[in-house]
Amino acid sequence: MMRAVRLLAAPLVLLAFWSVAALFDAGPAGLVPAPWVVLAQIMRDGWAFYGPNIWPTLGEAARGFLWGNGLAIGIALLVLLLPALQRVVLQLAAVSYCIPVIAVGPLLTLVFGGRTPMVALSALSVFFTTLVGLLMGVRATDPTSLELVRACGGGRWHCFRRVQLPSCLPALFAALGIAAPASLLGAILGEWLGAVQSGLGVAMVVSMQQMAAPRSWGIALVSGALASLAYGLVARIGRWLTPWRQEGRA
Repeated sequence: MMRAVRLLAAPLVLLAFWSVAALFDAGPAGLVPAPWVVLAQIMRDGWAFYGPNIWPTLGEAARGFLWGNGLAIGIALLVLLLPALQRVVLQLAAVSYCIPVIAVGPLLTLVFGGRTPMVALSALSVFFTTLVGLLMGVRATDPTSLELVRACGGGRWHCFRRVQLPSCLPALFAALGIAAPASLLGAILGEWLGAVQSGLGVAMVVSMQQMAAPRSWGIALVSGALASLAYGLVARIGRWLTPWRQEGRA
């Protein structure tokens, strides 16, 4: 019961603030529509509107998620084999994180065609989080356990498989949980800045140009729901693959 209350507390508080803001919206265009107005607009638009826009964005986010996280995990494993590279890798990762997406998006659109810029921005949005999270998880490995494996005749591979991998998995899935909605955000921003004809970012731009406030808010609400579902899915997979973390908390 208390868990359900904690889960619903934040959405209910947000809904209350939203309703109050809608009541005090004095603009003639109704730029802050009430929640029920937005939900009614979503129902009117239906799958005929959202379907052709959701699937392209999810495809871009999924590919960006795989590319960005795959590259981050590969580089983290390389750092694990060659610890001297850690400082250089972290500096390069920080540089990639500090690059403004608003500046990179148009450049990628000029260089690449189709949906490649959206996938690249999605991958860029998740790379730093996963790389740093995985490296911090490896760094948190218990040195006593490593010494025990070495004392029993284990090599670098045994240390990684028996100690470092189980130790860093919780941190990895925590980073992947953050990366899942970030990949969706990167894809939407790429559509916002790119030159494609469909996607949630494109739909948002068109609805804003048309001053269709309820539809704009509806697209934002649907995007937030998809990001929350992505986070929840990754978190559930992480709990399933790392049961020892739950046992430790208990």
